[in-house]
Amino acid sequence: MRTRPLKVALLGCGVVGSEVARIMTTHADDLTARIGAPVELAGVAVRRPSKVRAGIDPALVTTDATALVKRGDIDVVVEVIGGIEPARSLITTAFEHGASVVSANKALLAQDGAALHAAAEEHGRDLYYEAAVAGAIPLIRPLRESLAGDKINRVMGIVNGTTNFILDKMDSTGAGYQEALDEATALGYAEADPTADVEAFDAAAKAAILAGIAFHTRVRLDDVYREGMTEVTAADFASARGMGCTIKLLALCERAADGGSVTARVHPAMIPLTHPLASVRGAYNAVFVESEAAGQLMFYGPGAGGAPTASAVLGDLVAVCRNKLGGSTGPGDSAYTQLPVSPMGEVVTRYHISLDVADKPGVLAQVATVFAEHGVSIDTVRQSGKDGEASLVVVTHRASDASLAGTVEALRGLDTVRGVSSIMRVEGE
Repeated sequence: MRTRPLKVALLGCGVVGSEVARIMTTHADDLTARIGAPVELAGVAVRRPSKVRAGIDPALVTTDATALVKRGDIDVVVEVIGGIEPARSLITTAFEHGASVVSANKALLAQDGAALHAAAEEHGRDLYYEAAVAGAIPLIRPLRESLAGDKINRVMGIVNGTTNFILDKMDSTGAGYQEALDEATALGYAEADPTADVEAFDAAAKAAILAGIAFHTRVRLDDVYREGMTEVTAADFASARGMGCTIKLLALCERAADGGSVTARVHPAMIPLTHPLASVRGAYNAVFVESEAAGQLMFYGPGAGGAPTASAVLGDLVAVCRNKLGGSTGPGDSAYTQLPVSPMGEVVTRYHISLDVADKPGVLAQVATVFAEHGVSIDTVRQSGKDGEASLVVVTHRASDASLAGTVEALRGLDTVRGVSSIMRVEGE
């Protein structure tokens, strides 16, 4: 066993970074045995050096992150500061000065993953980022390594714990969106500004990363269709229950049937209660993978939090350190297919549409005619109403997003249609 320690620089010491430092200290002997050499925390870059950080030698703390990654004796840089800059510059500087990188930065990887992989390859370094998607759940490495010999056709999952907690509360208690969000905030599941979560920016970044790995192609954040869940109502859950479904904010990455393109999208969707993802409760995450040889696989566990995310970071740290000792690097970017990302209008799925209509003869026939004229086949229709007003719920067979959009526009032009109260996709069948 090598006695000279591998030196680690930690960029960021917040909720995740402090847990990384703690585990490195408390599990030092185990990490040494697993890696084949001791690991040493050689420096911690922070913005507020005066803050007391339990278990961390103040002499290791610095505000000069650039100088830390330029030292030349650092073997691995762990980046958990998030955001685009200065994280991007620090990571590339680390590669240039001999260090491999472990990152949890989903936003940066979704935007500039290709450039970061190219920089890592140019300098013969590792770039690992298990913690960027789904917290503690082993997902990136199974996709990059365990399923490398298989052909993945679909990845569908719940990848944001905050939104899943909110939707689960709405479903199980009948609470409205704001009430459920307030509870999530009080419990620490939602940030003071929850926009990144509830408007699906966080999930969209993760979808871009998953699609790129699963389909061996370039998928950037801008390629991902994004729709938040702030408009989901208690009435939507009532409709879902009537269909034997619940509602989840899903990240969906699919390969086209002809294999010539891929899609990546994030939006609320109804899924049958019989689907494994329907039973994912609270702030947990789960990802459902469909491949040709392995069939259907599901990965489940805590998707956020300091300790769970640090677990994924430390797993990457062990792998990168082993590679360093062996004089090798792990799997890098694999984007050989160069498949185009199809626009949302070409995505085909089922839809649930709720209409407010006049309660009089002939309305259903008018509505059905509009669907037929736009090539959208109806699966089921439910109608209820009184006092001259009615609610009409239409569930379609599979149709493209573009054809459904044309249908809805035409429906709004009917005198008998007072409004379209909700439109939701139906997935998982």
